[in-house]
Amino acid sequence: MPIIYLSPSTQEWNPYVDGGNEEYYMNLIADAMEPYLRANGIQFVRNTPDMTAASSIRASNAGNYDLHVALHSNAAPAGREGQVRGSEVYYAAVSRNGKRAADIIANNLKLIYPDPNRVRALTTNNLGEVTKTKAPAVLIEFAYHDNPEDAQWIRDNIDEIAQNVVLSLTEYFGIPFVTPVPIRYGRVRVSPGSYLNIRSRPALDAPVIRRAYNGETLAIVGQTDGWYVVEIDDVVGYAYSDYIVVA
Repeated sequence: MPIIYLSPSTQEWNPYVDGGNEEYYMNLIADAMEPYLRANGIQFVRNTPDMTAASSIRASNAGNYDLHVALHSNAAPAGREGQVRGSEVYYAAVSRNGKRAADIIANNLKLIYPDPNRVRALTTNNLGEVTKTKAPAVLIEFAYHDNPEDAQWIRDNIDEIAQNVVLSLTEYFGIPFVTPVPIRYGRVRVSPGSYLNIRSRPALDAPVIRRAYNGETLAIVGQTDGWYVVEIDDVVGYAYSDYIVVA
């Protein structure tokens, strides 16, 4: 299953117009992303507010991640405070997968940002969270937090933004988007001594990442077209629902 490094901004010193700051709101978006990530079988490791961009990069590079996803909001340059709007998704110019992820994210953000013409995927040679990470990376500047309309758009759409980003991640990883469901528990029901394959994708020819034996208990975190997204012993994958009895 795919695994990402999730890196919401640690910049508490960047104030939002009318209150709050960048770190606070980006962590709200990350919080809202977590149930969508779990439901879609996307594993994640997340930075913490006491970290910095530099320590987040080091932590990301210490692991083996399929994508580094940095969550930020923007501010206009001096002299133009409050006058600029838009969403910008940055990627390293040399990263083919970074560009692919950024294009997908930008295209989907156009569906929810008030002015789609102001949503762009852009290259950068300066932002460390996309140029210094081992994994392909994107840095999303959702909107301009010094602009009252943009800041309010973020405040009013935390869950919709989170869902939209995870939708983009499922598109990037080539897996179906699954809406979270309340966690349920089920028991594997197969022939005694037999097992149920837990797969990396909801397809019978997808790689098997674990076997769940008759009688084992699974947590069910999502459902799609006859498959459950299940979690067992920290392994998340897809299991055919006909062989699981929900408690």
